[in-house]
Amino acid sequence: MRKNKQFAVIGLGRFGSAVTRTLAENGFDVMCCDKNMTVVKQMEPYVTKAIQADIMQDDVADALGLNNFDVVIVAIGDSLEASVMATMYAKEAGVRTIIAKAKTISEKKILEKMGADKVVMPEVDMGRRLAISLTTTNVLEYISFSEKFAMAEIAPLKNWVDKTLAEANIRAEYGFNVVAIKDGDDLMVSPAPNTLIKERHILVIIGESKQIQKYN
Repeated sequence: MRKNKQFAVIGLGRFGSAVTRTLAENGFDVMCCDKNMTVVKQMEPYVTKAIQADIMQDDVADALGLNNFDVVIVAIGDSLEASVMATMYAKEAGVRTIIAKAKTISEKKILEKMGADKVVMPEVDMGRRLAISLTTTNVLEYISFSEKFAMAEIAPLKNWVDKTLAEANIRAEYGFNVVAIKDGDDLMVSPAPNTLIKERHILVIIGESKQIQKYN
């Protein structure tokens, strides 16, 4: 991702603030806004520009200059109406990528219809990840791409240890692909079929969510 990409974050709750700070700390230009002056002041040291504004007020969208940004992240957590308006404003401004936060499936569908390119559901995703970590012994980390596909970090089963990936036959047995292997601080991307699996290894896999959730 190029470092001159311009980001705007609307809404500075816990999710919006975390996104803002992470983007800024990674060297990207970020404009953020919220109607709460206290949180705006807290973000000022980290971002290119921090603005106190209520997206529901007339002319605020024009004042923010959303057309100048490559990505707009609508992180408003307390008002679906405000999220919808911010998404519509960004769409009308011709923003290339609009990412919005939703609390429920219904909100997700509404925001997608209003023009959001991607809708994230942090609470739902975190709940799903926690449930999977509690019910599957060997899944260490779980990231959902969609309702159907996910990526996970898993510990190798005992019967895989000291076998090659080809010998372990993981794809045929479990239906997911090993895309990388972690060995301490080292990461082996696209490991060859003759790669030997060690007990200390962490396997990074991609596959259907239902298959990964069965892994135990």
